[in-house]
Amino acid sequence: MNIMYKTTAVSTKGRSGKVVVENSPLEFSMTAPVEMGGSPEAQKTGVNPEQLFAAGYAACFGSALQHVIREKKLPIPTPSVEATVGIGKNDSGGFELAVEIVAIISGLDQAAAEEVVNEAHYVCPYSNATRGNIEVKVSAKVL
Repeated sequence: MNIMYKTTAVSTKGRSGKVVVENSPLEFSMTAPVEMGGSPEAQKTGVNPEQLFAAGYAACFGSALQHVIREKKLPIPTPSVEATVGIGKNDSGGFELAVEIVAIISGLDQAAAEEVVNEAHYVCPYSNATRGNIEVKVSAKVL
């Protein structure tokens, strides 16, 4: 692979610490979700890894979707993408993620929208990184 860009994030104290993204203004206070023992008060100022993963996946999938739409020369408005990330225990005693991606598209029928979404799923770097490792469901919602 010819790497086009790379970045580094540094975490201290895991879910109760902070994350700093090098060479950027991004710095996050981290907190566990309430469901995993985090405090409700900390939720007001902190984020968790699943939220950051959802944000990154939504943005990345959105870019992949725009790429497919551009390649197909489809004259439709820019779609939006919802990424929902869940975390739970697996059978081995560890934890794993599950992801649901919903692309909200107008200007296409359901079948065409699903085709575009499925193609984007094979273009998206997050989808390629997670394929075969975690459950990822993709779907299209036509407006």
